[in-house]
Amino acid sequence: MSPNDGTVAAIGEFALIQAVTEGRRQPASTLLGPGDDAAVVAAPDGRVVASTDVLVQGVHFRLDWSSPGQVGRKAAAVNLADIAAMGAKPTTVLVGFACPPDLPAQVVTEIMDGIWAEAVRAGAGVSGGDMVGADQLVISITALGDLEDREPVTRSGARPGDLLAVSGRLGWAAAGLAVLRRGFRSPVGVVNAQRWPEPPYEAGPRAATAGATAMIDISDGLLADLGHIAAASGVGLDVRTTDLELSTRLREVGTALGADPLQWVLTGGEDHALAATFPPFGDLPEGWRRIGTVTMPDSGVTVDGREYGHEGGWEHWR
Repeated sequence: MSPNDGTVAAIGEFALIQAVTEGRRQPASTLLGPGDDAAVVAAPDGRVVASTDVLVQGVHFRLDWSSPGQVGRKAAAVNLADIAAMGAKPTTVLVGFACPPDLPAQVVTEIMDGIWAEAVRAGAGVSGGDMVGADQLVISITALGDLEDREPVTRSGARPGDLLAVSGRLGWAAAGLAVLRRGFRSPVGVVNAQRWPEPPYEAGPRAATAGATAMIDISDGLLADLGHIAAASGVGLDVRTTDLELSTRLREVGTALGADPLQWVLTGGEDHALAATFPPFGDLPEGWRRIGTVTMPDSGVTVDGREYGHEGGWEHWR
């Protein structure tokens, strides 16, 4: 039976694993891929950067909003962005997959196609994982990365006077979510930003090489995630709205929905852009743009010098 002709129960675990792994090309960093009890991945630096995220159907994705391939890309991207945010180069991902027995096997193969595609975009591979039965669809990804002889860039190194910069787009995923919640499917570019993010993977190592003092993946909203840098570094961060990019498309969507696009940019999550702080001298690396400044110790996150008056940012169980 073809893996696209029945349910996961009809295909069976091992045939399904074979269907999603055979014929795939691995990067040089994967020394031993799927098929044994564990994978073997090269770590030339001698240190491994690791990150895990779990995506649950109905919480992080909806199959009536996104194709299975888009879900797979999103599952990989949200993890690989964390590796880049440490200043590391992604090397591989491990996939934990749980689903009901009546799920069409084609959904699984297309999700895995998306995971593979996003891993390749990041310069990584898929070196192993596990599949189990469950009451709902859950995807857990563990991403690994190599520091390539650089020091990791943490959240705790920002200092007053540093420049605050971002790489990647902001507010697009939040705008796409607003569109989908209204029952629309266009504009496609905005909606697709919600369906799967496009993290700037190369920007993380580039920032580390340029001397970034702190860095974070923007998953829960710009202001919320800058709050983590502020807390870890014991500093304040001030965002200048005149330096933020408010694209024509975001403005158009905001007008159509009666929403403020600036709020999407400041508080919307799931774009998986990167934010970093840099010493105040020298030029920012390619792909980075300044949006503010690191301010006095323990002064929190402000917008144009003032506390932002709207709640925003994602937090589970809140």
